[in-house]
Amino acid sequence: MMGLTSYTHLIVCVVVAGVVTHIRAGGESCEARMFTKDSVACECNATHCDSVGQVTLPAVGQFLTFLTSKAGSRLQRKQGQVQKNSTGSALRITLVPQQKYQHVKGFGGAMTDAAAINILSLSAGAQDQLLRQYFSPEGIEYKVVRVPIASCDFSTRLYTYADTPGDYSLLHFSLAKEDTHMKIPLLQRAQALSPRPLALLASAWSAPAWMKTNGALMGKGSLKGKPGGKEYKTWAQYHIRFLEEYEKHNISFWALTTGNEPTAGEMTNYSFQALGFTPEQQRDWIALDLGPALHSSPYAKTQVIILDDQRLLLPHWAKVVLSDLRAARYVHGIGVHWYWDPFTPPGITLGTTHDLYPEYFLFATEACSGWSKFDRGVRLGSWRRAEDYSHDIIEDLNNYVTGWMDWNLAVDLSGGPNWAKNFVDSSIIVDSSRDVFYKQPTFYSMAHFSKFLWEGSQRVGVSVSEHSALETTAFIRPDGSAALIVLNRSDEEVRFEVWDQTVGFLPSSAPPHSLLTLLWNRA
Repeated sequence: MMGLTSYTHLIVCVVVAGVVTHIRAGGESCEARMFTKDSVACECNATHCDSVGQVTLPAVGQFLTFLTSKAGSRLQRKQGQVQKNSTGSALRITLVPQQKYQHVKGFGGAMTDAAAINILSLSAGAQDQLLRQYFSPEGIEYKVVRVPIASCDFSTRLYTYADTPGDYSLLHFSLAKEDTHMKIPLLQRAQALSPRPLALLASAWSAPAWMKTNGALMGKGSLKGKPGGKEYKTWAQYHIRFLEEYEKHNISFWALTTGNEPTAGEMTNYSFQALGFTPEQQRDWIALDLGPALHSSPYAKTQVIILDDQRLLLPHWAKVVLSDLRAARYVHGIGVHWYWDPFTPPGITLGTTHDLYPEYFLFATEACSGWSKFDRGVRLGSWRRAEDYSHDIIEDLNNYVTGWMDWNLAVDLSGGPNWAKNFVDSSIIVDSSRDVFYKQPTFYSMAHFSKFLWEGSQRVGVSVSEHSALETTAFIRPDGSAALIVLNRSDEEVRFEVWDQTVGFLPSSAPPHSLLTLLWNRA
């Protein structure tokens, strides 16, 4: 029977501030660094990094668990025995596979200018190590990568690809050095490491200043004129040209969004790049300009994701856009950001939107910690931020979201670079002065989902025998195996058993402040 005591042997040293110790995790050990009294970050360099490794499930009758905890476990692997009879645990979690919900697309992060700068600031060996951690079968197998179209705040300068005033034909359109020298080569390397094609998602922050009402890339401003007019049509063609230029480097995109946080440029005097849209403007731009432009281009299969903003705007935004058949026929999904999630119940936003428009997928396109002025920037080893990630992902998945994306793949110790000084945290922090990077607790939060919930996995029902501190979500994977993810944000260990009618009872335990993934074959 598996409980807290079965994991205690895995932490072999006491961690003191700033001192490297060793914690076994998968095939390699975590070089654990404790910068605060909270939890550890794992230090990696060109020759060493902890890795979960490739995972092969045991035969029916056995199961695997992977544990990450505030106490210091990092994807600690253990094998257990399925029981024919109940263990008598007070808490029973029952898999209900006949209740079927959404299929998973995938998980990932963003290749911003800042992420690329930080990755490339490392030695060649450390770069490869970092990319393997995210994209290889030995790593956490990220599937989705978001790519900003031109600059955003996580750039070192403001630019677009068409900064020549009046260039409505986009004759002077050209990618920037940030694309050709940094992001594109790194995306190619990431794809080479991944056994499956990556799903790339493109998002623009701002149109060229000469096309905008405020004549600037940042601040409150929208496109000049009206949908169907020359600025709106040029902005649609700008997206086509972006896809064309990346295709020249053998990089294709699964989807593009209709623009990052459209309310930022519409309602506020934003301090960095933004382009304002009302839902009505977005609807008409899709119907009259973007949709037809994509449809008549070689990129007709590139999917369109609307909103790309806070979920509190749902279901209203979806109603405005998708109730119009002219726009709706070009749309595939709805993108949400996580920043205001604590104030917006998922049922009345995500759940209601799914019920109204079940044929359109929901996808979480951006999240990061350290964005609030009350808790700004990098916090090395923060466990609370790992719990925040895990809670939000489980909540989203349980409300029909098909994937969840971290923001920058890497930032530096200050949380940048960011020209607007909008410094935030990331799942990987780079210290180029020492040629090392740190895998934050949030990296392992992401891993519990990205590593084990393969594309095509389908969420299924879960029932619990009594109320507990545990948060859960369950999936049947494409090969028929099952995955159950359990989050315990409480101060107490919670013992439980999982009942799968096809195989029996899986005894387990969630230590205090831990994230646990259980995997088992069902036939």
